[in-house]
Parts: sequence; C-alpha cells; structure tokens
Amino acid sequence: MVELLYSIGGFVVALGILVTVHEFGHFWVARRLGVKVLRFSVGFGRPLWLRRGKRDDTEYVVAAIPLGGYVKMLDENEEEVPEQERHRAFNRQVLWKRVAIVLAGPMFNFLFAILAYWMVFVAGVDGIKPVVGRVVENSIAQQGGFQVGDEIVAIDGKPNRSWDEHRLYLFNQAFKQRQIPVEVIATDGVQRTREIDLRKLPLSEINSALLERGIGLMGYIPEAEPVIGKVQAGLPADIAGLRAGDRIAGINGRPIASWLEVVELIQPLGGREVTLEVSRSGEVMSFELVPERVQIDGKEIGRIGIQPAPLEIPEGLRVKIRYGPGEALINSLQSTWTMSVLTIKMLVKIVQLEVSTKNISGPLTIAQYAGHTVRIGFIQFMVFLAVVSISLGVLNLLPIPILDGGHLLYYLVEAITGKPLSKEMLVWGQQVGIVLLFALMSLAFYNDIVRLLQ
Repeated sequence: MVELLYSIGGFVVALGILVTVHEFGHFWVARRLGVKVLRFSVGFGRPLWLRRGKRDDTEYVVAAIPLGGYVKMLDENEEEVPEQERHRAFNRQVLWKRVAIVLAGPMFNFLFAILAYWMVFVAGVDGIKPVVGRVVENSIAQQGGFQVGDEIVAIDGKPNRSWDEHRLYLFNQAFKQRQIPVEVIATDGVQRTREIDLRKLPLSEINSALLERGIGLMGYIPEAEPVIGKVQAGLPADIAGLRAGDRIAGINGRPIASWLEVVELIQPLGGREVTLEVSRSGEVMSFELVPERVQIDGKEIGRIGIQPAPLEIPEGLRVKIRYGPGEALINSLQSTWTMSVLTIKMLVKIVQLEVSTKNISGPLTIAQYAGHTVRIGFIQFMVFLAVVSISLGVLNLLPIPILDGGHLLYYLVEAITGKPLSKEMLVWGQQVGIVLLFALMSLAFYNDIVRLLQ
C-alpha cells in the first residue's frame, strides 16, 4: 500500500510539473507574440481549482484528470471572434509566429531537462566504484578480456569514475555498432586495455540493461545475504507462510550462503516442490512450496515472490561525482542532447522492427519509477524528471496530427504551398492522429501490464 501511494503521488507530482512546463512554453511565447490566451489548464475534465488573471481575464485551471493539459487561445477556427480582437487570434498570426508558439512547448521540456540535469550535476551524483564483480560467461565482456576485479578507469578515452558515468554513452555507441576500447587497472595493479565489441550485439537486444545483460558486466558489490526483505501477497512464499526477516538457510537440503544462490536454485524449479529451511528468531523452520512458472524475456523460470533485504553499500565502494557550475552546464547540455537522439533512434528502430516494442513504456511504468525515485531521494527524482521531460518533448515533436509535431507538419505544407490546409484535411488529420495515438497508448499500457504481471 505504501509503494502504491508513493507511485500515485510521484506520478501526479511528476506529470503535474512536466505538463505545466510544457504548457507554460506555449502560454509564454503566445503572450509575448501578442496572442490572447483564454485558458491555461493542467489536467482535463472538471476544474478542481480555477482563478481568473487580471490580464485578458485568462482562466488558470487545475482539472480532475492529471493526464495532460492545454492552452486555449483566441482562434476563429474554434469560435466567433469580435472584430476588435481578431488581430490577437492565433489563426491570424503570420506563419513564423504560429510555428514559434507550437514549438515552444517541446522546447520548454528540453530546457527543463537541461536545468534538472544541471542541478543534479552541481549537487553531485552518487554511484559505486567501477569495479567488475562478475563477467557473464560467453558474453561480449568475456570475449573482450574483462576479469573480475578490473577497475574501469576510462571508456573510449573518457575518464571513468563510477559504474554508471558513461552508461548513456555506451547506449549511444551500441546503435553505431562500434568497438570500444576500455582502460582498466587489473588486480595486479597494471593498467591494461580491454574491449567492448558492440558490433556483436544485435540491435534487438539494446535496452536499459545494456551493460549487464547485453555486454555481460556486473559491478562489484558485496553479496546480499539470504534474508527476505519483502514477501509478495498471494504468491507461493506468502501462501506457505514465509515472512520478511526470515533467513533462508537451505533449499532442498543444500546450505545457502547468499541471495544469489537462492535465485539460482529457485529459478529452474518452476512447478516442482521445493523445501526451504528458514531461520526465524533463532528457530529453524521448514516450508514446502511450489514455485510458479513465469515467462521473463522469453524464458520460463520459477518464482516464489520474495525480495532481498536492502543492501548497504560499504563506504569504500561509494563515489560521488560533482561538477562546477560551468562544467555542469556543458554536461547537462550533452546529456539532454544524447538522450534526445537516443529516444529518436529507439523510436526509428522500433518502427523498422529492429528493436523490440517492449521498450515502449506507459503511465503504469512511469508511475512505478516515479514512486521509486521519490523514495530514493531528490537527486534521483530530478534525473527521472529530466528523462521523462525529454521523452515528452520528443513525443510531442512526432509528426502525428493532434500533437505539436503534427501542427508543425501542417505549417510545413503551408510554407511549401503558400496556403493553409483546408478544414476537411484538418479534420481528417485529427481523426488519423487520434487513431495513431490510441494505438501507441494501447501498446504502452499492454507493455506496462505485462511488466507488472512478470
């Protein structure tokens, strides 16, 4: 219940901030270019809060459905406009002004992302020391010569200080199918060159777990102890009577020393009876249960519905990367640009069927991440806001009617032909846009539901 409240609260706050930023872009530029704004609304539907401004009697509204917003401007295509105010109607503006007003929404999303990243880089980003803790067998990392204990000090000539510092850079290089040199300090203290050959990585395997699943590199952290931190309601562990705080001492008679051993033993046993020996308050207890079969990334595994207790990272493995104001600005510009380009590349590859549509996320996944980052802290929440703001900016620039990009497409046609599209074409385009947007949202919701079930 607490996680649900965090997710809902984080989602509403995040979307409220980003929608306000986006619509304020339209509002601010429209005002500066002399267009009359009738309403600035965050949310749709019945107003929960309404105030009228002194200038132009503009209505400022917070509405009941927090899934977007809009800026309503004076427009002859929507209602009758008095003669004395027609010069302030949106449709009467010259082409460049209409383009500027429509483009302002997505641009403000990008500006917000730059600001959010800047705040994060100035405050400092927590991370873990870039020491290899595990190399997956037969992976790109193993073929590139990586060994447990290697400390990664440079990636493609870029100094590296934490495990995640250049994750975004590697993601971008994966699309370019490049071979990346990596400098490491091996366990004998000698600096050596390893390589990450991204030419061997199929585009279909590019996802958020690129470093771990795609390349096969795991960061070093102490092994989690086999102590249950959470039991999911209604799943086999809960039904059998396991509780948070229980320490798993054995599985089918085999002694257990780490959480990884729990995972490795349970996953192959879907549908088969398992006996767990558990230590609870000094008493050893035995539980019999049958792991349920679930499909994860096309593989069937066993799951009993338990999560490990939170793991404390030792002080010696923690790092904090902080930049001065000027360097932080440069990095925030680079991060916003790189993330924007990656988002576009991912969308193009999805359309070309080279990358899985499973990478498309919807409101449920966003809400989960929002709640998770809120619980972690302000810095992670700001990173989350930056990433989602960029996604909203890119999404709104897609040439789909009813989105900002669709309107920009109309204006491009107008610039070429010398006249605006007919009302019939606009209506037809709006209908097509609604269908396309509905299909995209349906796919996103489907992916969300599948993730939740898994």
